Amino acid sequence: MQKTAAWPLAGIYAVLIIYASLYPFENWRAQGVDWTAFLFAPWPRYWTVFDVHSNVWGYAPLGFIVALALRRSARQLPAVVLAVLACSALSLAMESLQLFLPARVASNLDWLLNTAGALLGASAAWTLDRFGFINRWSRFRANWFATDARFSLVILALWPVALLFPASVPMGLGQVLERAEDALALRLQDTFLLDWLPVREVELQPLLPIYEALCVCLGQLLPCMLAFSVIRHLHQKLIAWLMLLGLGLGFTSLSAALTYGPSHAWAWVSAPVQLALMVAAILALPLMWLQEKSLQVLALVCLMLQLTLLNNASASAYFSLTLQNWEQGQFIRFHGLIQWIGWLWPFVLLAYLMQCLSSTRPPKMNR
Repeated sequence: MQKTAAWPLAGIYAVLIIYASLYPFENWRAQGVDWTAFLFAPWPRYWTVFDVHSNVWGYAPLGFIVALALRRSARQLPAVVLAVLACSALSLAMESLQLFLPARVASNLDWLLNTAGALLGASAAWTLDRFGFINRWSRFRANWFATDARFSLVILALWPVALLFPASVPMGLGQVLERAEDALALRLQDTFLLDWLPVREVELQPLLPIYEALCVCLGQLLPCMLAFSVIRHLHQKLIAWLMLLGLGLGFTSLSAALTYGPSHAWAWVSAPVQLALMVAAILALPLMWLQEKSLQVLALVCLMLQLTLLNNASASAYFSLTLQNWEQGQFIRFHGLIQWIGWLWPFVLLAYLMQCLSSTRPPKMNR
């Protein structure tokens, strides 16, 4: 079976669909309704163009990825049929579970639109493969990346998405300790377990400017080190370096524009941030000559340093208000998906680096 990054991507995307379909995960209860009743109910009387598009295009990428994974790993199987059946079964399961959530409404139209979206995505994958585009990507991937780079590519692909969630420090993903403590205290309120929570002797303080600049610099360097560890040739690393710099700037600015308005898209680029990004761009150049294991060790050290600095500092009250507006305002349709990616991305990278460094396989030589 051919190894492909499509399977991990399909798993991640399926988890995101499950999260979006069952949010807010509250007040589960049986409502005395036959779970098959919605399948044979009349068409919904009220629907919007957004509902149609979101249901179709929400499942199209999953159909595409699953069909692509099947065609790359088991070409003898009917990839389009199996992909559509799998996506349709997932959609049916989500609609059925929504019967137990008072805040959600199960719909036969949603199920059919999800299935149609999966069919569109799977058909697109089959078409691209039929005309040789997938083979071209396979040759490109083999020429650019190490053979076992699929998980690294998945993590790199999620990095720009993670940047869309507002951070108190630009590029500073993973500052979750303060919010996690508040959420846990709220959950344990009026229980005896609340007394067991440790109490801080000193309240968290905002980062000093020098440490904030360091976190920005490390946040830009981390994806570069991950990319350099799996890219084969020096000139390819130079191209990746330019792309990652552009993605970091572009998606952080997009996040600011979506959060504060287009006129504030570049307000986050203060003088210390500019200096930090310039230093990161310069430091990335000598890293291109390091071997895979050296890059992974350095990335692990930098990631742990950044997480330590971020999670031993507090976010400002103004930033907390920003998050509240972000979560309740224009991003409500995402149901917190980008939020979770933004929170978890550095910890997934941490686990991946530790797994790579615990492996006993010999390091690859960069050519």
